[in-house]
Formats: sequence, C-alpha cells, structure tokens
Amino acid sequence: MDVDPRQYENAAINDSDIHNIVLSYLVHNCFKETVESFISCTGMKQPADYQEDMEKRKRIFHFALEGNALKAIELTEQLADDLLEKNKDLHFDLLSLHFVKLVCSRKCTEALEFAQTKLTPFGKVQNYVEKLEDFMTLLAYEEPEKSPMFHLLSLEYRQQVADSLNRALLAHANLPSCSAMERLIQQTTVVRQCLNQELSKDPPPPFSLKDFLKS
Repeated sequence: MDVDPRQYENAAINDSDIHNIVLSYLVHNCFKETVESFISCTGMKQPADYQEDMEKRKRIFHFALEGNALKAIELTEQLADDLLEKNKDLHFDLLSLHFVKLVCSRKCTEALEFAQTKLTPFGKVQNYVEKLEDFMTLLAYEEPEKSPMFHLLSLEYRQQVADSLNRALLAHANLPSCSAMERLIQQTTVVRQCLNQELSKDPPPPFSLKDFLKS
C-alpha cells in the first residue's frame, strides 16, 4: 500500500518538536560544534551539562573508531568505572579491536600474547568460544585481509563497536541510548510494514525507507 501524500502533507508539525529531534541526534552523535550552531540559530535552551558529557563521549568514540581500544577502555573506566565489568560483550569487542590492530601491524607474536592474557579468559563462557576462534583465524594468514574473517579488520566493524560503546555510555548516564530521530524512523518503518501487510491483497515489496525518502 502506498500512502497518498495528501494524507500527511497538510499535517501540522510543531517546529519545536523538529528542533528537539534534530538536537537529540546531534548530541547523541557528539557533533559538538554543530550543536552549538544549531542552538544559536534556533534559540533553543542548552541541555544541562551536555558539553562536558559530549566531549568525553566524543573522545572515547573516536579512540574506538580509530582502533585505539586500550585508550578507549581507559577513558571509559574513568567515566563509568563499572560499565565494562557489567557489559562483558562490549568489553570483549573493545579488546578485540586492539587484537586486530596488532594483527594488521603484523605483530603476530604480540597479538598472540595479548589474546592469551586478555581474550582467552572469555573462552570460559561458551558464547565467546566461536568469537575467539574467528579472531584467532586471522593469525593463520600471512595476509589477514584475505582471510575468511577479513570483515573483522574493517572500518564497519570498528564503527559497530564504537556505536555500541557510545550507546552504553549514554545508558549508563541514564540518557536515551538511541536518538529521537532513530526511534522515530524505526517506528515509522515498522508501522509502514504492518500497514502494507494488513491492507494489501497481494504480498507487497518490503518497505524501503531509502525509497520513501526519495519520493
């Protein structure tokens, strides 16, 4: 089912709601300079203590994204000392970034020693056994970029871990782990999919947010 644009084009939207949605996205993703410009242009009230929190999260996020996981871990423990202790999955993923960095630098002996001291203890829990095997596979290749696990070396993997860390830091500070924009898009996508399934006689193609935004 394709919704007639006339059904929503005339719907009244409060500007302040739009501003809050945009601001939530910018703060969530640590776009500090853009936040300051946006607040100045719209005349919005500055969120309490947002600058200090955002700057700390931004540094941690970028260290993780760059693969400097040990620094990201150090700063995370300073900001939220029990976060990684309670979130073993995230702790493992961060440690794995350092392991990958050593592998990419062809420091295989150092990578093996790091895995034995920092990653192997996770192997006591079955959930981590397969993950450990995937990472150790990288050591079997002279060119790990050509291994079956090459995706673990990618920017996309680092982005995934950095995003998870950012969300965890937000949740630890009792802030929403997802921005209002993300939640709105998720809800819109699910609603459109449900409407298509319920109101269409023939099985419709999956709802595509990308195509909808182009329409």
